[in-house]
Amino acid sequence: MPNKTDSQWTTVIRPKTGWFDLDLRELVQYRDLVVMFVKRNFVVFYKQTILGPLWILLNPLITTVIFNVIFGGIAKIPTDGVPSFLFYMAGNTLWTLFASCINNTANTFVANAGVLGKVYFPRLTIPVSQVLTALLNFGIQLVMYLCFWVVFAVQGEVRFTLWALALPLLFCQVALLGLGVGIIVSSLTTKYRDLAIAVTFGVQLWMYATPVVYSMNTLGNQPKLAFIVRLNPMTAPIELFRAATLGVGTFTAGQLLYSAACTLVLLTVGVVLFSRIEKTFMDTV
Repeated sequence: MPNKTDSQWTTVIRPKTGWFDLDLRELVQYRDLVVMFVKRNFVVFYKQTILGPLWILLNPLITTVIFNVIFGGIAKIPTDGVPSFLFYMAGNTLWTLFASCINNTANTFVANAGVLGKVYFPRLTIPVSQVLTALLNFGIQLVMYLCFWVVFAVQGEVRFTLWALALPLLFCQVALLGLGVGIIVSSLTTKYRDLAIAVTFGVQLWMYATPVVYSMNTLGNQPKLAFIVRLNPMTAPIELFRAATLGVGTFTAGQLLYSAACTLVLLTVGVVLFSRIEKTFMDTV
């Protein structure tokens, strides 16, 4: 029987072994699946909870109150002349988006091994759906933040600046940065399960290396420590968010470009590593 060429078949399946064998167009083709995963994430997470989605608002609100009492009331850390409640809520709201993207994608392979081993679909749809879920939650938290912001703005204590125009890009960058770090961790946890446990502590430690509960002006008399904090790619986004909504924040254009460059590098490394590991992860999970 004569051999058929590839053009004569409706579907051609070939092995993919290269580091850059990644078809991002499949994400668009499977967008309905991504939406379904987002709905699943939202429903499953709050299933059988008393307060349900209210936890989206309660978590950052309770954390902000704790920060305000401990760091603002007891430690007396200055907040650059703006209301301490809004200062801490601004940092905590944006940080929650970043931390959620990492924590939710860090266990992608292990948590979904049963599904991934039975049917084919672009594996990248799972971490992408986790990031979209985090963005959805962040949108709800941002509305709450803006409600508190209006209260203080009426009193003339805070104001928007022109940096607010950059906020949509900022939110996307933070989400992509969290996605990049998260899928790097998820790729490594297929062999090293300890990372899935350590990532939670790592994210918490990372927060204290980020100006969430303090401002960069607080580190003005400690140049070495300030330099180390500036190396953190989340420092500039936090400062920009405060500058846009509170009128305070210390950053430069170079620091913003550095943060964007780190995001691009980590995302590229993460996607390539993810694409490589997904071909063999069933042997290690």
